[in-house]
Amino acid sequence: MAAAGNCARFAAKPLVHGGTPAPLWVAGAALEALKPLDWAGCARLVVVAPHPDDETLGLGATCAQLAASGIDVQVVSASDGGAAVPGATPSERYRLETTRKHELARATDLLGVRPPTSLGLPDGELADHEDRLADLLTEILAATPGTWCAATWRVDGHPDHEAVGRAAATACARTGDTLLEYPVWMWHWATPADAAVPWERACAVRLSGWAVERKRRAARCYRSQFEPAPGESSPVLPAFVLQRLLAVGEVVFR
Repeated sequence: MAAAGNCARFAAKPLVHGGTPAPLWVAGAALEALKPLDWAGCARLVVVAPHPDDETLGLGATCAQLAASGIDVQVVSASDGGAAVPGATPSERYRLETTRKHELARATDLLGVRPPTSLGLPDGELADHEDRLADLLTEILAATPGTWCAATWRVDGHPDHEAVGRAAATACARTGDTLLEYPVWMWHWATPADAAVPWERACAVRLSGWAVERKRRAARCYRSQFEPAPGESSPVLPAFVLQRLLAVGEVVFR
């Protein structure tokens, strides 16, 4: 299915509607059939997130586990997430960006990885800056031979996520590095037997319980997303988003 189709599917299934329940994913045969990802040859992993929190929600336990095993893990956030609250004034957006950068620093510290890199590209407009993002990622990847790059899936259903995936694919094509793509919003709009999901490319990361718990704790650093803002009745991300991501584990497309 085309990327535009997945964005339309996500838009048609807003967060207030809950999306595909975690038990449906867990009970399905698709996850059980996934082959484990072999990390042989990965000396360094660069995890590219469209916004602060995507690295933790999509691949946080993997980051913690790899870092503990001695693999160098670097998180790169394409934007600072200032557009998470629609209708925010410029000053409110700046405060949110500052808050989310601090949250990212705390989360990555909990995961045990090196301090994150923030590229500061405009949240909600990453497709317009895709070439620049690809150039920046090329520089980061080229710095160390044997680097693998994990970025959000190119057809995840969110324009920023898809732009990051495309830019990372371009950068890896230039450097010859291995590309992994991790879904975040696919778990919301897709279903276990969905033809839009390339299960033949999917690999599961075998995770330890302590790494999953570290992911849970790191995600809680993002209070700006999981707790209502002053004057608001509901958070940007409902609690079930994290619960579902913890339940399904971590999957990448290779």
